[in-house]
Amino acid sequence: MEELQSTELLDREILEDARKKAHRILKTAEDTIKTKSAEWEQKLSASLVELEEKYAQQGKLAADEIMARLPIDKRRTKAKKIEELLRSAAETWYGGLSRGRVLDLLKKELEKRLAATEKFTADGGIHVQIHKIERTEAQTVLQAVLPGKPCVIEEIHSDSAYPEIILETPQARIYASIGKIVDFLLGKKRAELVEALLGEAALLDQTETDGGKR
Repeated sequence: MEELQSTELLDREILEDARKKAHRILKTAEDTIKTKSAEWEQKLSASLVELEEKYAQQGKLAADEIMARLPIDKRRTKAKKIEELLRSAAETWYGGLSRGRVLDLLKKELEKRLAATEKFTADGGIHVQIHKIERTEAQTVLQAVLPGKPCVIEEIHSDSAYPEIILETPQARIYASIGKIVDFLLGKKRAELVEALLGEAALLDQTETDGGKR
């Protein structure tokens, strides 16, 4: 009987000792978890602060870049608008020309280019390409600049919004276009046209945008 009691007492002591050890292990594990959690929270907080500072800095740099570019972009937008107005003014000018005046301008362009081209001869025939010009109109112009010279006329498609006439021989190619006249006028008289359309302030602003080149 005493031996049985001793065995039960030993079992209880073993169980109690095991319980205490388990409690210590659990307590140690809990403390470790709390410590690691605190460290993780600290690291996370530091990382969040670092990210916030990084994005704040990037945001400031982006804002500074936008503000720095804004005046240039505004000037470029204004320059683009001025260019559109100049082109519109040129179209209005062309729209006000009589058909006779248009053909006369083309005739003078051809005469000027023919006079400057030594290689142009009618030997071998002349191939003529026309755009936005009637055949009868082209024949009238050709008779004036190349009287008695045989010409083969071909109507072509071009991206140009203005009439064009091209003379071609085996030796040379002569090109006359109202579009080229418009481009020349816009280049040579740009300053006067801008000032006339928008005033002197717009002229100065566009000069600054183009780097002062006129």
